[in-house]
Amino acid sequence: MATPSRKTSTPSSLASKRALPRDPSSEVPSKRKSSAPPAPPPLPLQSSRPFVEGSIVRIVMENFLTYDVCEVSPGPHLNMIIGANGTGKSSIVCAICLGLAGKPAFMGRADKVGFFVKRGCSKGMVEIELFRNSGNLTITREIDVAKNQSSWFINKKSTTQKVVEEQVAALNIQVGNLCQFLPQDKVGEFKSIGPPEMHRYHCELKNFREKEKQLEVFIIEKLKMIQRNERYKQDEYENVRQEYEEVKLARDRVKEEVRKLKEGQRYSLEARIKEKVLSETSQKCKQKQDIIERKDKQIEELQQALTVKQNEEHDRQRRISNTRKMIEDLQNELKTAENCENLQPQIDAITNDLRRIQDEKASCEGEVIDKRGEKETLEKEKKSVGDNIVRFDNLMNQKEDKLRQRYRDTYDAVLWLRNNRDKFKQRVCEPIMLTINMKDNKNAKYIENHISSNDLRAFVFESQEDMEVFLKEIRDNKKLRVNAVIAPKSSYADKAPSRSLNDLKQYGFFSYLRELFDAPDPVMSFLCCHYHIHEVPVGTERTREKIERVIQETRLKQMYTAEEKYVVKTSFYSNKVISSNTSLKVAQFLTVTVDLEQRRHLEEQLKEINRKLQAVEAGLIALYERNKHLEHKDNELRQKKKELLERKTKKRQLEQKISSKLGSLKLMEQDTCNLEEEERKASTKIKEINVQKAKLVTELTNFVKICTSLHIQKVDLILQNTTVISEKNKLESDYMAASSQLRLTEQHFIELDESRQRLLQKCKELMKRARQVCNLGAEQTVPQEYQTQVPTIPNGHNSSPPMAFQDLPNTLDEIDALLTEERSRASCFTGLNPTVVEEYTKREEEIEQLTEELKIKKVELDKYRENISQVKERWLNPLKELVEKINEKFSNFFSSMQCAGEVDLHTENEEDYDKYGIRIRVKFRSSTQLHELTPHHQSGGERSVSTMLYLMALQELNRCPFRVVDEINQGMDPINERRVFEMVVNTACKENTSQYFFITPKLLQNLPYSEKMTVLFVYNGPHMLEPNRWNLKAFQRRRRRITFTQPQ
Repeated sequence: MATPSRKTSTPSSLASKRALPRDPSSEVPSKRKSSAPPAPPPLPLQSSRPFVEGSIVRIVMENFLTYDVCEVSPGPHLNMIIGANGTGKSSIVCAICLGLAGKPAFMGRADKVGFFVKRGCSKGMVEIELFRNSGNLTITREIDVAKNQSSWFINKKSTTQKVVEEQVAALNIQVGNLCQFLPQDKVGEFKSIGPPEMHRYHCELKNFREKEKQLEVFIIEKLKMIQRNERYKQDEYENVRQEYEEVKLARDRVKEEVRKLKEGQRYSLEARIKEKVLSETSQKCKQKQDIIERKDKQIEELQQALTVKQNEEHDRQRRISNTRKMIEDLQNELKTAENCENLQPQIDAITNDLRRIQDEKASCEGEVIDKRGEKETLEKEKKSVGDNIVRFDNLMNQKEDKLRQRYRDTYDAVLWLRNNRDKFKQRVCEPIMLTINMKDNKNAKYIENHISSNDLRAFVFESQEDMEVFLKEIRDNKKLRVNAVIAPKSSYADKAPSRSLNDLKQYGFFSYLRELFDAPDPVMSFLCCHYHIHEVPVGTERTREKIERVIQETRLKQMYTAEEKYVVKTSFYSNKVISSNTSLKVAQFLTVTVDLEQRRHLEEQLKEINRKLQAVEAGLIALYERNKHLEHKDNELRQKKKELLERKTKKRQLEQKISSKLGSLKLMEQDTCNLEEEERKASTKIKEINVQKAKLVTELTNFVKICTSLHIQKVDLILQNTTVISEKNKLESDYMAASSQLRLTEQHFIELDESRQRLLQKCKELMKRARQVCNLGAEQTVPQEYQTQVPTIPNGHNSSPPMAFQDLPNTLDEIDALLTEERSRASCFTGLNPTVVEEYTKREEEIEQLTEELKIKKVELDKYRENISQVKERWLNPLKELVEKINEKFSNFFSSMQCAGEVDLHTENEEDYDKYGIRIRVKFRSSTQLHELTPHHQSGGERSVSTMLYLMALQELNRCPFRVVDEINQGMDPINERRVFEMVVNTACKENTSQYFFITPKLLQNLPYSEKMTVLFVYNGPHMLEPNRWNLKAFQRRRRRITFTQPQ
């Protein structure tokens, strides 16, 4: 398969138009005349559609992936990048990522930046221009394949990657965030990512939770160690506390106490009887209290009704008194007003004063108008004189007429430049022929013959960028044929000639061309650099007479005599000197000079006009102050006249008010109330109710006394019953335990008694055998010497103990008790040795140490839990609000598609902060339930739709300068693809939204488009034109000609 050698991107009819290449027939100065590099193609016009801060204005790629040279100019809203597979759409995405300091591995293609350079090339370059209100930011990344390193530049100045990353971050650009930058190879991973907000809080929560788990495990282990030591200590010494109790005696004692307590149960029955009586009495008390409260309420209602009537009567009396007082005041005021009836002379006098002030104001305003007219006349004269001075200063009188007659386009460009100088960053000089001022008119012919006519009418710029802006407006928009040149960066204006003029005076030379005229520094620098005017001397007729000697001795390349120009060259093959001479043409443009005397006269005239203007201004200020004083006096007189007129009409108003008040007073006096009768009736009713209330209070007092007595008896009985029941329960518990122990002891006693019987029988048999061995009869006693060894049992029943057992107990129970005591004592002493004591002491110290350490860890654990609570509150609440906003927009997008979807914050355990995540659940069919978005449950197209809608839901919440989505519509069915496309267009083409890059290899037919969209088609192939040679208008004209010539 053939590898494309060049690629370029061209906008469609919907895209913002690219500036066309310059017409080759236009008058462009030769490139040898400018030391700056050739200007790149002009940028697209975007002034009508402003970019947001940080948007991409231009992308340039050189030797990048499959591109040789390519420049892309996206629009400020939705940018559709369309092209067949393999044409290089995703290469533009890679250029954006790498050009903005993104990691190569993020693209999923290669982990080294050198792999992105075109095969066979040693270096590549990516340049991104970002929009900023303070001035666009241009970031350039040059990639070296051999070193696998990058060189960074900001606005053509070398810098570091860290500075670039800081500049990019300042514009809120995150090429590593899939919500902003979703390349083709990362679409499948988008469903598994979480929101990037509050990442720091999330990390703190996970760290705190991990430390909390470690502390909990540590505390549990220490507690287990302490418990093991305690158990060891308890098991070691528990056997020394065994005691033997007389179970039978305890049982009998408990039986007796239980019998006594059963007799005391009668307290409980008496307490229940007292409680019933107390309840009945309390109910009667409550009924009496309710009746008393109702009586109190009746009394209160009667008192309130009486109080209302009293207040009404007092209010009526007060209103009557106030009305009478008001009538009296009005009558007094009426008498006063009758004494001041003759007010008409005062009113007439004030009216005359007002008329006089109005005349003065009219006169003052007339003077103001005259002064204003005089001021306008002076300002016009000042403007006229100033314009004349400016024209003299810029040598623009006759020179402009000649320029307009000969070069109309250049003249129109000069007028545009004077009105738009604020669009340029550095100095811009008008055409050279307008800026040169000859010191002597007769020398103008040398300058006009030395400098070409194209450069004489060329504009001179100090900045390449300013020249591009100028040419774009003048040539491309206004279609004017003008020339422009760039002055050298380092000035040549003061450069000294290689040969001193004194050395050349012997040949008749009197000056160099540079000393014959004055010009601005950029113009002089340009002429010295390109025309070497500081090296070309001017001579006289004497120079022409010695011309052969001059050529041989001076070795000058160019020189002027009185009427001729000589050019000297050396043959490259024969090394011979060849000279040529031409006659000088008559000067046409540089013969005009300025009349300095007239200019001084204009300056004096301007000073006189300024003096007169100051006098007129002072007069106007005085007239304004006078007018202000008259206005104030007019207002005072009008106020006085108004007061007099009010006094004149006040009498009639007072009579009307007095009549109205008298009518109101009559009505209030008729509405009377017998307050004493009302008070008497209320008192009678209250007395009757108080008598009933007294009887009820007496009955209630008796019931209260009964209740109090019953309460005391009830409390005593309850206390006695509680004490007896407590003792009874304790004794019953002890009795049950003793009974159980007694049964065990009785069983053991029976077993021991049976053993005793067996042993006694065995002893009798042994005694019988002993008597037979000793030949003793039944009535004979055992000899004394045998009594220490063998017991004597007379008659086979009774026997006295042998002497060896004299110190032992005589009964079996005492023997058993002694045996148990000795066994316990032996068990205590058999395990007691120094190592046990040391082990015990050691474990005691270890327990204390572990307990202290456990306290410290518990305090630390509480501190971490408190930190977790604080950080969780700062992290989780805003996160839930953010997810809720995303869910609302996400659900609305799905609802518009007749589907359902929701976004929520999901975790298995609320304390496992590393398990938190965003869960997206969708439903594309009405017959199914919402299911989580996974690679297994939904199809590839459904996942793409969900991912795109989720990304759109983030559009207004996560503000960023631009978003990139690469081939997100792959796998969608036509219906969903059309719906998603409509949503993308409507969302991305709103005002003040982020810039959007939507990359796709194909689109459906009849999709809706917006005027704010920019469509970029990507073509490739071995015969593609270079970007600076592509002419869209010429291509459209050829297409129309082909269409018209085809047969119908």
